[in-house]
Amino acid sequence: MSAHRFGVPNSLKARSSLKARGPLKARGPLNARKVSLAGIATAGAAAVAVSLVPGDASAAPATAERVASATAAPAAFSADSRTGTPRAPDQGAPGQRAPDKPAADKPESKGESKGDAKPETYENNLDGWIREALSIMDKNDIPGSYDGIHRNVMRESSGDPNAINTWDVNAQNGIPSKGLLQVIDPTFDAYHVKGTEKDLYDPVANIVAACNYAADRYGSMDNVDSAY
Repeated sequence: MSAHRFGVPNSLKARSSLKARGPLKARGPLNARKVSLAGIATAGAAAVAVSLVPGDASAAPATAERVASATAAPAAFSADSRTGTPRAPDQGAPGQRAPDKPAADKPESKGESKGDAKPETYENNLDGWIREALSIMDKNDIPGSYDGIHRNVMRESSGDPNAINTWDVNAQNGIPSKGLLQVIDPTFDAYHVKGTEKDLYDPVANIVAACNYAADRYGSMDNVDSAY
């Protein structure tokens, strides 16, 4: 047989040599897979990033005011740092009493305004004159009672503030007794009380001056039972 007939063809030798080397490594496809996996990971990260961006691509960029309004805590309530329980800001710390509201001023009733008290008024008659005289006497520490004054007035002048004695010794001396309690001018001038009229015929001034004189000489008008 000829060598050509039984010999190994060159094409077979080439295949044998390829098999001897072992299976070829598919470097190309494996590298492609690695690239694909890396691309997927990158795409996933991009998708996460895209999900954080507002859907409206045409929206204006965030301003400082917009960020502050989005991140600012609500003003109405704060939270307890220990329990997390919300509480109103004006309640203070837990366990503390809220500050008391200032008490409203009580409105002043009519006639009670400060510095606007009306002076007491008296009737223009014997009763009113005696009561007004007693008020002035009380402020000047002059003793005397309503009954003691009234009794002496009725004896001396019968309640006439313009009464004048023209016949007694005082009248003969030129200084007649005048007014409710028949006071002479020198006595009135000496015992006149400041704040009353400087007029001997004024009923209140006459009573107060006469009681001031009686207190000095007799201890009180209540002790006078006759001409004095």
